[in-house]
Amino acid sequence: MKLFITFISGIFMGMTTAPVNAWFLAWIALVPLWVLVIQQEKYFDKFLLGLVWGIGYHGVALFWITGVHPMTWLGVPWLASVAIALFCWIFITLWGAILVAIWAYLFGVLIPTSFSGKILSFVRVLLGITLWCCLEKIWSLGSLWWTSLSLTQSNYNLVILHLSQLSGPITVTAAIVTVNALFGEGFIKAKLQEKKVDFRFFLSPSSFFPFPSSFFLLPSFFFLPIATFIFFHIVGFSLYNIPLNPDSETALKVGIIQGNIPNEIKLNSTGWYRAVEGYTKGYKKLADQNVDAVLTPETALPFLWKNQNNRRFLSFYQAILDKKVVAWVGGYGKQDNNLTNSLFTIDNTGEIFSRYDKIKLVPLGEFIPFNEILGKLIDRLSPLDAHLVPGKTDQIFDTPFGKAIVGICYDSAFSEVFQRQTAAGGEFILTAANNAHYSPTMPAQHHAQDVMRAIETDRWAVRATNTGYSGIVDPHGRTIWQSGINTYETYSTTIYRRNTQTLYVKWGDWLTPLLLVGAGLTKITLWLK
Repeated sequence: MKLFITFISGIFMGMTTAPVNAWFLAWIALVPLWVLVIQQEKYFDKFLLGLVWGIGYHGVALFWITGVHPMTWLGVPWLASVAIALFCWIFITLWGAILVAIWAYLFGVLIPTSFSGKILSFVRVLLGITLWCCLEKIWSLGSLWWTSLSLTQSNYNLVILHLSQLSGPITVTAAIVTVNALFGEGFIKAKLQEKKVDFRFFLSPSSFFPFPSSFFLLPSFFFLPIATFIFFHIVGFSLYNIPLNPDSETALKVGIIQGNIPNEIKLNSTGWYRAVEGYTKGYKKLADQNVDAVLTPETALPFLWKNQNNRRFLSFYQAILDKKVVAWVGGYGKQDNNLTNSLFTIDNTGEIFSRYDKIKLVPLGEFIPFNEILGKLIDRLSPLDAHLVPGKTDQIFDTPFGKAIVGICYDSAFSEVFQRQTAAGGEFILTAANNAHYSPTMPAQHHAQDVMRAIETDRWAVRATNTGYSGIVDPHGRTIWQSGINTYETYSTTIYRRNTQTLYVKWGDWLTPLLLVGAGLTKITLWLK
């Protein structure tokens, strides 16, 4: 029963992301795990509870990964395609679940047993928050990262997302864990005082209305978590209400082309001609609307732009020479003898003004994680060429309009990529992605990632994707425009360059080290007593 309750609560957390977007569940979905881990005596059982909760959360939130099937258009046999899709989903789900399992195990190991009352509760809350934030930080340094707890609030709780301006997405994660922990401590205190609280009410059809009679006996135990929840939202609301004060001198009229080239034809002659025709047509249309620049999706024109023979006879290239409007073009670059997934600034003379190479490559799609272990297995299952190389982390993307902040596809999940470029003087965000071949869930979550990046950096964001959702996001995370899915679209609007610096942009993630120091000093103090 305990494992079942934990698994269901993990599923509830998974439902906070697209397509369900029940963001409010995030503030209570961790409570059963918190209580049950504390109640469980054996460390392995604690680990197992965390693993089951993590499988529920990450399994639901990342189910869209199975959308890579079918890959028959790449020459992958149908059964092999199913195997690849299931392998990707199970492996990445377990990778996320291990984070929660380690948290539960370490939480159990580090909880002091010689104290009681308010001191013990305070220490548990502090250790629980610190451990979760540290583990998310460690996981985000790797290649398989997407479902931070902060994602559960994007893009429907913009107020709380503004906490990320303080210390990045980890601030939102810390807030969620804090409220859940305080609710959990409230339940534990109630039980200690012989209040009849039955945790099985989480599974009852009458879980929320009517409440079990025992619930109404416990208002004092829930005052602190509710007050904390309100406090976090008041802080976020104060940041959300800071005026943007757009200045006409910083205005930049941008155009977006969503080419809608399905992956099934993207790399053959049909897709090639359709891309050239569609992007040329869209560029000319937007240029006639007097835009300053046009953004295309990731690998919109999939060839080497440095090869002049590839460019010279392209109608798109000729349109740039004719209209003389800057274009940000997704294509491929070269790094030594390897390829990079790149975004180029093509100036009004048709020359390459600047280039950004994608830093965070997609696991299994663009490179093989743990290649020494998994490389042979993946090569047996799939003929995919997964050998692109990542760009350098210190890239600066200059444009004729000032420095821009760039993310290509998977970069959007890594806030430090955007924080570093903003600190280096980036004034607006450009993101380019493909996102084809997936259900609408994936591009919806991708849009949610970019919403967080816009809020953290206090910048306007321009998003161009191949098949949807493209969009415009303002610095408060409000979606000004969003395209449809699997449609060809063009759009133009005015954004504004900004040079503000949030605390997160200035100092990065300062909260996690602070929590670590605080938890460490607390443990040492208690140990010395």
